[in-house]
Amino acid sequence: MKLLFRRKPPIPTHFTPPPPIPPIRPSNPPNPSPPTLLRPFSTVHPPKPLPPEYEMPTVTWGAIHGRKEQLVSRVVISDYLKTLGVVPDELQHLELPSTVDVMRERFEFLQKLGLTVDDVNAYPLMLVCSVRKNIIPVLGYLEKLGFHRSDLGAFVKSYPQILHMSVIVELAPVVKFLRGIDVERNDVPFVLQRYPELFGFKLEGTMSTSVGYLVSIGVSPRDIGPMVTQFPFFLGMRVGTVIKPLVDYLVSLGLPKRVLVRMLEKRPNVLGYDLEGVVKPNVEALVSFGVRRELLASVIAQYPPLLGLPLMPKLSSQQYFFNLKLKIDPDGFARVVERLPQIMVVRCPQLMLIREEFLKESFYFFKSEMGWPMKELVGFPEYFTYSLERRIKPRYRRLAEKGIRCSLGWFVNCSDKRFEERLQADLIETEMEGPAFVMGGKLEMPGGDDVSGDEDDESEDEVLYRRTVSL
Repeated sequence: MKLLFRRKPPIPTHFTPPPPIPPIRPSNPPNPSPPTLLRPFSTVHPPKPLPPEYEMPTVTWGAIHGRKEQLVSRVVISDYLKTLGVVPDELQHLELPSTVDVMRERFEFLQKLGLTVDDVNAYPLMLVCSVRKNIIPVLGYLEKLGFHRSDLGAFVKSYPQILHMSVIVELAPVVKFLRGIDVERNDVPFVLQRYPELFGFKLEGTMSTSVGYLVSIGVSPRDIGPMVTQFPFFLGMRVGTVIKPLVDYLVSLGLPKRVLVRMLEKRPNVLGYDLEGVVKPNVEALVSFGVRRELLASVIAQYPPLLGLPLMPKLSSQQYFFNLKLKIDPDGFARVVERLPQIMVVRCPQLMLIREEFLKESFYFFKSEMGWPMKELVGFPEYFTYSLERRIKPRYRRLAEKGIRCSLGWFVNCSDKRFEERLQADLIETEMEGPAFVMGGKLEMPGGDDVSGDEDDESEDEVLYRRTVSL
């Protein structure tokens, strides 16, 4: 009897996957969390916890796939911002976070920095910046540069666009450029705080062009760094429309280029004076009050800030003072300035910075207490630049006690130690008048002596440059 067995089917050699199951779209998908990379064998120590104001947010960004959900979320966040006092009109077409919790995290973080609702309304785009991806990396980089944490809020308030910038692509290259032109590392935060717009300039554009032009006219490359530290704003000035026209105009007044370069190295803020609105009107004011045009360069070289002062009202006020107290009419004032350029403007331009009440007090003491002839004051106008209470009065009383008769410059224009030595001396040495500074000519001493020495082979500009180094 035969047994019948059912034959087993052969085992397949290839596996056929089952057909894919269509995904189910939930109406409210959960917020996915970023994957955590585990490195059980890593030798790198975990980073130290950041201070409270720099802690990473506990809420993640969140993703909304449906257009309906996006619109609903935008309305909810806009309503939340309105409750805070923020006007969200500029955020209507920008990407906003998915939940109110994320927006609350951003707003509270900005508040910890010291920003107010008004600051946010002045630049609401800062609410688009992610705390994790934008704000914390930027603030951490600024702090590494040397910014004090207490100053970060004020810096963001003055230049909120920095929150959108990349540390590697935009911030670090600017810092590298500043270090490359010899700005000291400790001065970099100071420069950026004074002129944060530097982060917005292209390195190969305005900044490089400004530096290149100044070097081309004679500015020493090693002086560019100190100039930037003192006045970083010239890095953002265009050469063709701002810097070069000012330089050309000053040269046209008779100022030798080497003297001008020296002046800019010591006072780079002169580059910030508006040529048409300030510099040219001030030059014309000097001429209108009697300063000869050939002496304009001398005035500017001795006191460059003169170009940026409100000169017309200053001169008018002092002309009135001279007319009222010294009995010199306006025409006589102009003639005195022309014949004696050391009076007030040419020899002592600092008088234009002195308040009128101080001038009156010093003049009253000279006229009533001292009773010296007016020619002493005319010959030494620097008298008005010294402190009446700390220097003039105490020294004059010492002279009166000893019965010493001298000139103004003899007892005023010296240190306290030198004054004591003069009081103890048996003889009063005579005061020698200083060298006359004439732009474009040789240095002449009183009495007609020519101080040239071995300088006959040098050009007049070279002689003048060496003579004005100490200005």
